[in-house]
Amino acid sequence: MTKLKVKIEEYGYSKEYKRYYVTYQVTELDTNSLRKLEERLEDPVMVKCNDLYLTVYFEERFYPFKSEESKNNPADFLAREELEMTAYLLDLLEE
Repeated sequence: MTKLKVKIEEYGYSKEYKRYYVTYQVTELDTNSLRKLEERLEDPVMVKCNDLYLTVYFEERFYPFKSEESKNNPADFLAREELEMTAYLLDLLEE
């Protein structure tokens, strides 16, 4: 079974790209899984020391940290986004 861990490193608004973004750090990947994700992910990725960094850009209406609820409970929203990204990446690896 594939093992990986997802952590949100940074999120906010990019003045350069004029879009909201979330950057995820994906760790504990084996070499084969790392290569598969690099090939299959459409969003910008970077690999540093066998960790994959994935940046996802959002339109304002889809940005997960824009709501008042997310501002009141940021830890809950971070955890949920990390779980959702973990599920997405595991699904990509199973294809």
